Amino acid sequence: MEGTELTVIEGTAQAVVFQNPQNGYTVLRLRVGDETVTAVGTLPGVAAGEGLRLYGSWTSHASFGHQFKAEHAERYLPEGSAAIYDYLAGGAIKGIGAKLARLIVSEFGAQTLDVIENSPEKLTVIKGITEKKARDISERFREQTGLRRLMEFLVDNGVKPVSAARLYRAFGDEAESVVTENPYILAEEEFGMDFFTADELAGKLGFAPDSARRVEAGIVFELRHNELNGHVFLPRDKLRAATAELLKIDPEPVEAALEDMESGGVLTVERVANVDAVYLQDMYEAEREVARRISMMVQWDVDKVTGLEVLLERAEYACGGIRFADKQRMALTEAAKRRVLVLTGGPGTGKTTTVRGILRLYDEMGLTTLLTAPTGRAAKRLTELTGREAQTVHRLLGAGMPEAGEREFEKCASDPLECDAVILDETSMVDLRLMAALLDAMPMTSRLVMVGDADQLPSVGPGNVFGDIIRSSRVPVIALTDIFRQARESAIVKNAHLINHGETPELKNSGGDFFFLRRGDPESVTRTVTELVSTRLPRNMGIAPEDIQVLSPSRKYGGGTRELNAAIQQALNPPAPGKKERNLGPVVFRVGDRVMQTRNNYDIMWVKNAPLPGREADEPRRQEAGSGIYNGDVGYIEDMDEGAGAAYIRFDDRLVPYPFDQMTELELAYAVTVHKSQGSEYRAVILALPKCPPGLVTRSVLYTAVTRARELLIVAGGADVFSAMVANDRRQRRYSGLRARLAGEVG
Repeated sequence: MEGTELTVIEGTAQAVVFQNPQNGYTVLRLRVGDETVTAVGTLPGVAAGEGLRLYGSWTSHASFGHQFKAEHAERYLPEGSAAIYDYLAGGAIKGIGAKLARLIVSEFGAQTLDVIENSPEKLTVIKGITEKKARDISERFREQTGLRRLMEFLVDNGVKPVSAARLYRAFGDEAESVVTENPYILAEEEFGMDFFTADELAGKLGFAPDSARRVEAGIVFELRHNELNGHVFLPRDKLRAATAELLKIDPEPVEAALEDMESGGVLTVERVANVDAVYLQDMYEAEREVARRISMMVQWDVDKVTGLEVLLERAEYACGGIRFADKQRMALTEAAKRRVLVLTGGPGTGKTTTVRGILRLYDEMGLTTLLTAPTGRAAKRLTELTGREAQTVHRLLGAGMPEAGEREFEKCASDPLECDAVILDETSMVDLRLMAALLDAMPMTSRLVMVGDADQLPSVGPGNVFGDIIRSSRVPVIALTDIFRQARESAIVKNAHLINHGETPELKNSGGDFFFLRRGDPESVTRTVTELVSTRLPRNMGIAPEDIQVLSPSRKYGGGTRELNAAIQQALNPPAPGKKERNLGPVVFRVGDRVMQTRNNYDIMWVKNAPLPGREADEPRRQEAGSGIYNGDVGYIEDMDEGAGAAYIRFDDRLVPYPFDQMTELELAYAVTVHKSQGSEYRAVILALPKCPPGLVTRSVLYTAVTRARELLIVAGGADVFSAMVANDRRQRRYSGLRARLAGEVG
C-alpha cells in the first residue's frame, strides 16, 4: 500500500482454517516464533507447512479477535525432510495423506518436492502410486508452485494478488510468460485491472511508449470506454486522435495499428452515416445480426389468422371483459398478423392493458409466450401486471449456466428457447449485445413484441436499439397517445406528459401525488432529501424508507448520489457497536445497507429462499441454486463473515455469499442515478435536482425520473434547473449503425 508503512511477520502455516477457491481469500493459523497467530488475506493455494512472509497490519475483529491482515505475501516452500513431511501430511497436495507422505519423504528425503515437480515418474516406486496418480500429484503441486511464482511476480510489479488466481485459472503455468509478453491482457474484463495499471506494469517491463502492444491496447481501451457512453463504434479520425492523446504519442503509430488490427480481424471498418466507423469485432457482429434478424422477421409472413375478431373478443373477456380502445385494438391486430412489432407509449396510455391483451390473444391463438424484461425489478413488475411469470433476459437465456461452456448464454441458435412468441418489456433499456443474444436464442419462426417508452433514456450499455428500430421505419410501430381517465387524475402522469411536450408544469401549486420543494443549494437539497427519507415521509405519510427511492441525475457533485448515499446511510444505518461493516476507501458497507450491483457477474453463486448460514428458515421453502447477479440488481446486506471472507446479500429471494474482494462491484443504493433507475417503478420517488453538469440537464433525464414514481413524487431542488431540463430536448448522439442497416443504407 503506497504511502503506508506495512508491518512484516514471518512464519510457517500451521493450518488453513478457510479458503475461497474462487478468489483465494484465506484464513490461516501461522506459527511465528513461539506464538501462533491468525492471518487473513488473498493467498490462493497456500497450504500447511508453507513458509510465509506477510506484509500488512494488525487488526481486531469482533468475532475472531486479534489477527493479521495481509496486503501481500512472499511464500517459500519447506526445506528439510521434517518440514516437507509436515507440509505433505497437512494436505498440501490432494491425494497425499500422512501415511503416503511418510513413505515418499522416507524415499526421497530433502529432494521430495523436486521429484514431485520435475520427475514424477520416480514416485511409482512407492507402493500404491500408479503412473496416473504420480502425474496427478505432480500437476497439483505444479499448479500451486506456479500460482505462488505468479503471485510473487505480480506483487513485485505492484499488481494486486487477487488477479493471480484468475490469471492462473486462464493460463496455468504459462500465466507469467503471457503477462510478460503482453501485460495489457490484465486490462481485459475477466482479470479486473484497469488499463492504466496495466500500462504502468508495461512500463516497468520495458515496453516503449509507441510499442505495437501498447497502441493496440490503447485503441481497444478507447472503444470499450466509449461503449460506456453508449457508442457502438467510433469514427476513425476521432478514435485516432483520442488514442494518440491517451498515450501521448503521435497519430502515425495509431493509424498503423488500426490497419494491422483490421487486417488481423480484431476490428472492422465500414462506411456508416458518412463516416469511417471503427468497430470492435464483437460489436460489429452484434449490430449486423440484430439488423439481419429483425429484417428477416419483417419480411416473413405469418400464417393467416382466421376468426381474428372472435379471438379479439375472447382476449377482451380474458382481460376482465374490458373494451380495448382503437389504438389498443390496432396493436392486438398487428401482433396477430406480424412477426415483429413495437408498442410504445407514455404513462397512463394503456400500455400495460395492451400487453395483457396481446398475451391473452396469443393464448387464444395457441401460442406459447415468454415474458421478459432487462432488469429484475422490471421483470417482477411485469409478473405482477400480467399474472404470468416473467424473467430477466439474462435468466431467460441462462447466463452463466455451466451448460453454456465458453458462451455467455446457455440459450442460443443451437439450443433455442421453447416458445412461439416473446414479449420484451422496457425495451429502451436493452443494449445491442443483449438484443443480439435474445434474437439469437429465439426460434426462427417466433414472434417478438417490443414494448417501451420511446421518450425515456436509452440503454446504459452500447447502442440505442429501441430508438434505432423505431426511427428505421422498417418495423410496425403502434404509439399509444390517449391518456385514460383514471390516469388523468394523477399529477405525476399529467406532469410527465407536459414535460414530454416541452411544457413546464405549475410548480407553485403542486399537490396530490406531485410536490416541488424549492431548495437553492446542494447542501439544502441533501439535507431535505435525507429528512424526507428518514423521518418526514415515514412519520407523516406512513411510507417506510424501503419503499422510497431517491434519484439524482448525477453521481458526483453536491446533491449527487455519492453525497446523498453517505447522508442517508448515516441517518438510516449509522455505525453502532457490534454492527459489522467493511471499509472500501470512500465507501463503508454495513449490515443493513441497500446496495446495487454495478456490472454483470455471471460467476457469483446464489441460493433461492436460503436462510443465513447457521440459521433456520422461518418456514420450509424449496431452495434452488444458480449463478449470476447483474448490473442494476438491488439487494440488502444481511450479514458479514470474516471467516468466510464474504458478505451475505439478499437480492429479492436470492441469498449471495458475496466475496469481500468483489465488493467493489457494489455501490450504496439509497440513492441511484436516473439512468440506473430505468425499468423500475417505486411507490415513492424523491428526485434531487441540484445544479449539475449540462449534459444531464435534459428533458429525457427528467421525464425518465418522473415516470419512475407510482404513488408519490417529490422534487427537491431549483425551479431554474427543472425548467432548464424541460426546455432542453437535446439527446446525446450515440455512434450506432443499426438504424442505417435496418433502413438498407449500409451493405
